[in-house]
Amino acid sequence: MSKTFTQTKEQLIGNAKQQMDTLFTPSAWTLRQKLALTCRILYEGGHDSGLAGQITARGAEPGTYYTQQLGLGFDEITASNLLLVNGDLDVLQGRGMPNPANRFHSWVYKARPDVNCIIHTHPTHVVALSMLEVPLHISHMDMCPLFNDCAFLQQWPGVPVGNEEGELIAQALGNKRALLLAHHGQLVAGESVEQACVLAELIERAARLQLLASAAGEIKPIPERLGNEAHDWILRPTRSTMSFAYFARRVLKRHSDALA
Repeated sequence: MSKTFTQTKEQLIGNAKQQMDTLFTPSAWTLRQKLALTCRILYEGGHDSGLAGQITARGAEPGTYYTQQLGLGFDEITASNLLLVNGDLDVLQGRGMPNPANRFHSWVYKARPDVNCIIHTHPTHVVALSMLEVPLHISHMDMCPLFNDCAFLQQWPGVPVGNEEGELIAQALGNKRALLLAHHGQLVAGESVEQACVLAELIERAARLQLLASAAGEIKPIPERLGNEAHDWILRPTRSTMSFAYFARRVLKRHSDALA
């Protein structure tokens, strides 16, 4: 009999983690390229809403971050046309101006030193759910990276270009990685570009599944212990790297200019 048949679940998880971390290494893409790829991945995932939404990542210098130019859609972002801005949204590198709504990104970065990438979008199913003023319910294994990790802001503060909205959104996010904003959209705050991209894709799917399930009946909760276990198992840096690489390979078949 195979020796693994007598191992505990904890041992098997540990073995799998060690093997994944050995076999799968971070990509050679630059930060700019990963941001451009994220824009294209989310465009293909239905996250575009005209010029709404921002995708940012911390720069090398404290208090700086990269973002897209106002006026360009997610499908037009390349590694070379990104802007580098400071917390006041002054452009330090690049041409054009950032979206004024990036102001609340500055507040989140200020409040959360662990966050290195923020994605804010208005995808269809997230927006539909936000109109109902109900929080995101995680009740499926695949969605568990968001289990107990998605906050809810029921109060709509209006257009988020002021400091008041920045403070409110940063406070509502708290120490979680995601936030559903009523009458607005979603925000993901990731430890890496890869993690943020994967969670942004996931939150739109989770919202779609919630709408489908709630139309058919009452959504049943999953056990707290198992939800937390699945959260920690799936939401690992190596898993995020693997998933992002897959999304990138898929999107580069149609958006090869993103890396330019």
